[in-house]
Amino acid sequence: MLQRKNRLRALSLGAVAVSGALALTACGSDDTGKSSTGGSSTSASSTSSIKCDNAKGQLQASGSSAQKNAIDAWVKQYTQACHDVQINYNPTGSGAGVTAFLGGQTAFAGSDSALKPEQIADSKKVCTGGQAIDLPMVGGPIAVGFNVPGVDSLVLDPSTIAKIFNGKIKMWNDTAISKLNPGVKLPALKIQAFHRSDESGTTDNFTKYLIATAKSDWPYSGGKAWQAKGGQSAQGSSGLAQQVKQTSGAIAYFELSYAADGIKAADLKTGASTPAKATVENATKAIATAQVAGTGKDLALKLNYQPTEAGAYPLTLVTYEVVCDKGNKADTLAAVKSFLTYTASEDGQNQLAEAKYAPIPAEINSKVRETISSLS
Repeated sequence: MLQRKNRLRALSLGAVAVSGALALTACGSDDTGKSSTGGSSTSASSTSSIKCDNAKGQLQASGSSAQKNAIDAWVKQYTQACHDVQINYNPTGSGAGVTAFLGGQTAFAGSDSALKPEQIADSKKVCTGGQAIDLPMVGGPIAVGFNVPGVDSLVLDPSTIAKIFNGKIKMWNDTAISKLNPGVKLPALKIQAFHRSDESGTTDNFTKYLIATAKSDWPYSGGKAWQAKGGQSAQGSSGLAQQVKQTSGAIAYFELSYAADGIKAADLKTGASTPAKATVENATKAIATAQVAGTGKDLALKLNYQPTEAGAYPLTLVTYEVVCDKGNKADTLAAVKSFLTYTASEDGQNQLAEAKYAPIPAEINSKVRETISSLS
């Protein structure tokens, strides 16, 4: 009888021990995904493959506001695994970001436009023995967001978009818009067109699209600075999205990740029979037709703004991480390589779709990974 009581007591204590172990495991991984040893996460698959490689210190970076939501998602996962690295990304806009990088103020910059030849030449002052290169890291559609009371869906073509932002079409019930949207009751409401006030790679890509598809209606040379007359302006993609959200009759351009909280995006008429919707999948279809235009380790892309594939959304951009191929600062090199290795990894790229961005096509991304591993 005593032996039976001892056996039952042992089983009871074993059950308590297992229960306690499970509770400790749950507490150790709750919310943060950090292990009790302070090493890489074992509870989140998106952090399990991150290699810190002795990276430590602070990374200062700035630039594209287009990729801010992607950077935020990446930093959250990366720092759960690599506790000794702090990443500070300031979404100042592509132009300001490249300027800061060329001034030696940041470890890398985000730019929605590839570097110009003169910028690459200037970079040799900060990239000792090397030069700055473009690494395509984030893709996605530029949404044409609108706020027209009573209108839930809208189709626009390049010519009409150009005329709207060029001040040639001023009312939402204009004949040109009505023809593209049969059966839609468009109000006699003044169009409030908003553009970026800061130098922006998003502006550059938006105007490149208009130049490629509606040159006669968009007589400008393009670039990061807005050139058309009239309209209203706001700072950053978030500023434009906020104006669309709060202004009746508004229209603006910004990355799909900013088209939240009920902001509607127009479908774009292309050469296909059905207008293309601004989705991650449709942007990926268009970006897959891009070609590498950079030389050497520079992986700048030439985007195709007139894809013929059904569903391909033509108004896209690619955000580059601008780094030195050689001559990176010794105190930040390990962290730069570790972080960018993660962002270009399969796990890192999978994070993009969740944040409404388009992953870089695999063939291009394999070259990005190879280049990151060679940074020095």
